[in-house]
Amino acid sequence: MKRTAKLLSLALALLLAVSALAGCTSQTQEAAAMNVAALNGPTGIGMVKLMKDSETTEYPAFDPTFTLAASPDELASALLSGDADIAALPTNLAATLYQRSEGGVKLLALNTLGVLYVLEKGDSIQSVADLAGRTVYATGAASLPEYVVDYILTENGLAESVTVEYLAQHAELAAMAVAGDVDVCILPEPFVTQVTAQNPEMRVALSITDEWNALTDGAQLSMGCLVVRTEYYEAHPEAVKDFLAAYANSAEYAVTEVEETAKLVVEYGIMASESLAAAAIPRCNIVCLTGEDMKAGAQALYEVLYAANPSSVGGELPPDGLYLTDLG
Repeated sequence: MKRTAKLLSLALALLLAVSALAGCTSQTQEAAAMNVAALNGPTGIGMVKLMKDSETTEYPAFDPTFTLAASPDELASALLSGDADIAALPTNLAATLYQRSEGGVKLLALNTLGVLYVLEKGDSIQSVADLAGRTVYATGAASLPEYVVDYILTENGLAESVTVEYLAQHAELAAMAVAGDVDVCILPEPFVTQVTAQNPEMRVALSITDEWNALTDGAQLSMGCLVVRTEYYEAHPEAVKDFLAAYANSAEYAVTEVEETAKLVVEYGIMASESLAAAAIPRCNIVCLTGEDMKAGAQALYEVLYAANPSSVGGELPPDGLYLTDLG
């Protein structure tokens, strides 16, 4: 009887020791390194709170490093090479990269809705029809802004009567608008606010989002999204899940705490002025749509873009495999 009791005690002690060791191993498990990249614009604004928090917060599942890029091509190259694990980029580029990489990326969330506006020097443009016969300067050639503008002009019967000249950089066009060197241009926020603040002769004449909505019967214009490399997600699903939750909080903070977000926008070099950032943020339409809402919104956008220009989404409509709707 005593021998049996002693064996039971030893077994219990061994079980407790193993459990303690397992708990210690779990607690000390390293977070997955994660390289996150975003365009230096509205997608960066939605991420600044997370960027700031990561300087002092150790997340259990992921250890992020952030990079702000100047162009979508930089982000595409980083994803395809594996230098970026998660990226915030134009929504149509997610579809194109899915095709190019044969399923190598997944769509995580829609993070930015429409941010494009028509600016003019004067007061002659009250509707899209008033663009007839004009030269309009824009940015985003061969990317989502061009496809959206082409669609709006075509559907309004203006494709032949409006000349659109594309410049390489938002900052270059914004500088021209501030100097009064262009009469009509299309720019995204936060450049819209920068221009109108520095040149009172320039005003917001039209919202590209409103014009899109008037033509598409509910196909929400989503300019930006979050994607993850498929290989990274398969290796670190919990890290991706926790990152997305942290990003959602950051996006919500940007919308609800505008003044504080404006300070961070300046701190991270996205804009130079807190007052201008605070004025621009409400028109940046920052969101974090995930799951079935993300899928429905993206699919509707892709269908419109595909019908107008198949190359805008990589030549064919992306299959369900693009959408990461259930992170478990």
